[in-house]
Amino acid sequence: MSTSPNNPAQDTVFFEFEDEFVQDLRCIPMVVRFKLDTCGIKLKLDQWHQFSEDEREQFVFQPCSSTDEIEDYREFLQDLIFMYTESEVAEIPVDDNPPWLNTEVIPSDLIEKAKACDVTISLQQWQNLSPLQRFALIKLSQPSHESKNFLPALKEFQLL
Repeated sequence: MSTSPNNPAQDTVFFEFEDEFVQDLRCIPMVVRFKLDTCGIKLKLDQWHQFSEDEREQFVFQPCSSTDEIEDYREFLQDLIFMYTESEVAEIPVDDNPPWLNTEVIPSDLIEKAKACDVTISLQQWQNLSPLQRFALIKLSQPSHESKNFLPALKEFQLL
């Protein structure tokens, strides 16, 4: 994991398994996906590509934790999407108890994906991960997601 070189105190991170695309932010990094799920916005890759590099970086580093920050993030994103596409944003439901914050239960899709890779994740390992790491594993284990980064993420998170 790496933090912003311009602001090392910022707890925004890129994962090593994202190295191939985070330099130019051509794909949506996990930290932004995490924030999108937090504020209830579905952002398509073609919309992401319309943003300038500075705007993409702002989405990476803009805080999105408190109620006010989440609303600010959401409004900024809505405004930019409308500015570039002249269309409203697609909303997704915000889970009040997202599975990446539940340290007592490992999601079944993740267990199955890990099992298919001959890996067992213990509850203690799950609990030792950060919410962003748990989020990444959940996203990478979904059947609809390209899974080439699943094993690299397991290695990076020291689960192998």
